[in-house]
Amino acid sequence: MADFEFAPWKADLERRTIGAVDALKSDLAGLRTGRANASLLDPVTVEVYGSAMPLSQVATVTVPEPRMISVQVWDKSNVTPVEKAIRSAGLGLNPITDGQTLRLPIPDMTEERRKEMAKLASSYAEKAKIAARNVRRDGMEALKTAEKKGKISQDEQKRFETEVQKLTDKAVVDIDAAAAAKEKEILGK
Repeated sequence: MADFEFAPWKADLERRTIGAVDALKSDLAGLRTGRANASLLDPVTVEVYGSAMPLSQVATVTVPEPRMISVQVWDKSNVTPVEKAIRSAGLGLNPITDGQTLRLPIPDMTEERRKEMAKLASSYAEKAKIAARNVRRDGMEALKTAEKKGKISQDEQKRFETEVQKLTDKAVVDIDAAAAAKEKEILGK
């Protein structure tokens, strides 16, 4: 029964579970909250040099004021494509062009829009929980298969299943905490 190595297998489950939490945090960072945040522009891609590039590869994004984002475009010929990409990103931002710098005033969010954003944050969290549960399911199935093949005993299977469940529970707590913090930020409470 010694040919089943749980440590590398558990490390893979941890990596996948942490990946689900990290993906959620990345998704949440892109949600508008009514305050300027450079990560708001992370999903923006710009058509330049014949290909789609992330905004961060053609410009510097800074937050000089609480309600203003500044985008300093490195190449003067890319100012128009960057402006077009920001306008078409669906973020509700209207750039003001000043040479190679784009200023993005962050408008106030209506209460209705805040509630929509909070719902979106909740749906992102639910998707992340589903991803974490899928990792748990894969782990549990692998343990059952290993036990049926005689690679581990029933006692080892139960012990490993407990560890897999603890991993999932920790991920769900992290997901809930990240979503609650973002909803609080969005709703301004």
